[in-house]
Amino acid sequence: MGATLAALLRELEPDGRLLMLERLGEPALESSAAVNNAGTGHAANCELNYTPERPGGGLDISKALRINAAFEQSLQFWSALRERGRLTDSTFIRPVPHLSLVFGEEGRTFLRRRHQLMVEHPAFAAMDYSEDAGELAGWMPLVMEGRREQDCLAATRVERGTDVDFGRLTRQLLAGLTAPHGPLELACGVEVTGLQRRGGLWQVAWRSRAEEPGPEQGVVETPFVFLGAGGGTLPLLQRAGVAEARVYGGFPVSGEWLVCHNTDLVERHRAKVYGRAEVGAPPMSMPHLDTRWIDGRRSLLFGPFAGFSTRFLRQGSLLDWPRSLRLTNLLPTVQAGLGNLSLVRYLIGQLSQSQEQRLEALRRFMPGARADDWRHAVGGQRVQIIRQEGGRGVLRLGTEVVATADGSLAALLGASPGASTAVSIMLEVLKRCWADRMVSSRWREVLLGLVPSHGQDLNTDAVLLDRVRRHSDATLGLSREPVPPGAAS
Repeated sequence: MGATLAALLRELEPDGRLLMLERLGEPALESSAAVNNAGTGHAANCELNYTPERPGGGLDISKALRINAAFEQSLQFWSALRERGRLTDSTFIRPVPHLSLVFGEEGRTFLRRRHQLMVEHPAFAAMDYSEDAGELAGWMPLVMEGRREQDCLAATRVERGTDVDFGRLTRQLLAGLTAPHGPLELACGVEVTGLQRRGGLWQVAWRSRAEEPGPEQGVVETPFVFLGAGGGTLPLLQRAGVAEARVYGGFPVSGEWLVCHNTDLVERHRAKVYGRAEVGAPPMSMPHLDTRWIDGRRSLLFGPFAGFSTRFLRQGSLLDWPRSLRLTNLLPTVQAGLGNLSLVRYLIGQLSQSQEQRLEALRRFMPGARADDWRHAVGGQRVQIIRQEGGRGVLRLGTEVVATADGSLAALLGASPGASTAVSIMLEVLKRCWADRMVSSRWREVLLGLVPSHGQDLNTDAVLLDRVRRHSDATLGLSREPVPPGAAS
């Protein structure tokens, strides 16, 4: 998120000076690292929680449409940076079909209705639906092998899906920003110890965590601060002492995976197959059998399984959660827990799982899975948002921008869909913190060059959607079509 905002500001304000303080020894080792997230280019193609059932019946696909349009903005931005030489290559993103998988007649009915609604919109017009065992075997052979004839399955497929290594992308963005004469100074091994507003500027106190010789601590003054530290954002926001932080609390949840080390199986599965989350489970728990590229190597993962730690970051402190509790968020945190007892029960059940129970969950997707082919691995930490609303604590499952009234500080809380919609989210940060510049002709012209659909609705303009998709796919190597002259204009 921070690298995306810095890349946007570099294009909008070429003479600006940027400083990034990174707690670890290198960038993108925490939330952005490929091993610590799902790696799916979240476009709502396969994530069934983005199309919930309405209380009175029917399905709500409005969130899916918003997320798809937001991901298209990310693709446009990455494409523009690739053309300008800001990104050295496009190996951070690869084409992988996105599938939704359901079991049983009720699941088929749900998926059929979902497909019928979604294909009416240009964004999902190419989505296929099938209940045919032979066709499904072609889409996901490992899932269909060993199935009984009477098994009741259905799936949808979007061929234009992607896997994104957000760690690699982050490092490429920062390499371009920190190159000679670049606008960004990147300081690694530095921990923020204080945030204080004085005389119209923020004073950011820091101390070194690195072993290399150099200053051990210092203070930086700046007119604007962005907090994009993943699970570590909430403590920083609280440290800033702003009124906007008082309504927030957080609940940490970790992800765990089964990783396949049988290269034959890895090569045979070429899709991201998403199922339905258990009742009461958080969105990040949607089970999926996933083709992944981690550090340039093709992998196969199944999960996630939920774990629990009081750390807000994988490389954080066990005191992170206790230290985040305040008089203003303690009661809302308790209320959110009482209001989500199904989630609490789910987490308790996940924590007590054995390796054999994880394999049983995998075998629902992949009946022939053998224990010898899979090992257990721990992924990243996520902090779910708890917000005080109407005098009660509410668990917010999503991504949320917090900004001070004067626009001098912004922070990003939450998890999914996260990095996939980074460009859309950072455009919101710009709108809330630089509202006057966002309406200026110069910024609008620059933004249209970076994100051609900016300010327009891709869900109602099929011609624009087709044009930007063709251009992004060709530029990022997601198709073999040549880039048409002026396609992005």
